[in-house]
Amino acid sequence: MKIERAIIGGTGFYDPKLLKEVGESTIETKYGNAYILKGLYKKIPVAFLTRHGKDHHIPPHRINHRANIAALKELGVTRVLAGTAVGSLRERLTSGTLVIIDQFIDYTKGENQTFYDGENSKVVHTDFSEPYCPQLRKYLADIMTKKEIPFVNGGTYITTDGPRYETPAEIRAFSCWGADVVGMTNAPEAILAREAGLCYANLSLVTNYAAGISAHPLTHQEVVEMMSKKIDLIREIFLETLLALPAERDCLCSVKEDYDLGQRKDGC
Repeated sequence: MKIERAIIGGTGFYDPKLLKEVGESTIETKYGNAYILKGLYKKIPVAFLTRHGKDHHIPPHRINHRANIAALKELGVTRVLAGTAVGSLRERLTSGTLVIIDQFIDYTKGENQTFYDGENSKVVHTDFSEPYCPQLRKYLADIMTKKEIPFVNGGTYITTDGPRYETPAEIRAFSCWGADVVGMTNAPEAILAREAGLCYANLSLVTNYAAGISAHPLTHQEVVEMMSKKIDLIREIFLETLLALPAERDCLCSVKEDYDLGQRKDGC
């Protein structure tokens, strides 16, 4: 079964639900293995990948983003919707707000960020003028507007390594840089998806104010509680968006030099 549409879930998003005929599989790649659920939504094949693994056992700084994206590529996925829980750097972005991200700032320091690591003496510089797929972002916005779901269309996500939360001084600096929300996973994932030629969009749920803005110390519990309140809505948004997508991609996400992720043999 060829699967062209996928969902990546984060904190509090461990099960796609709503899918029929769900099966599990472990995809082997040169970067490691990835655990993926596969099923049908209204007869449309959909893959679901939880980036923190089963039962949230992988901390953000140890997520194997390269294996995850390479595994989706191996399945034949071309479109990916990703959900993330984020802290707000703006008072107007209150807890519970949904944001369709359109820019990112990468503040991570890890090495798990690119497929182009100099192997075979090949150096590639990927354009990120438009970091997220405009077609996916449009359909996300259209579905949410149609369903009269409040959202913010556009925002900048700054990614830190974690697993610690940021200091108030860091948050003040990030705010001055133009960041609107902060999280620990999105930039490596978005970078790798673009390198792999996948259409990728992010819908972030604000779960709390960031350090120095929040009136109390940050806890993981408040993140989980807010996600639990919104998770059914996010599932519905994602699945309806994937269902509404036309067969043809009208973006430039897949326009790049050919390269090999080490699994596919068709030159993709």
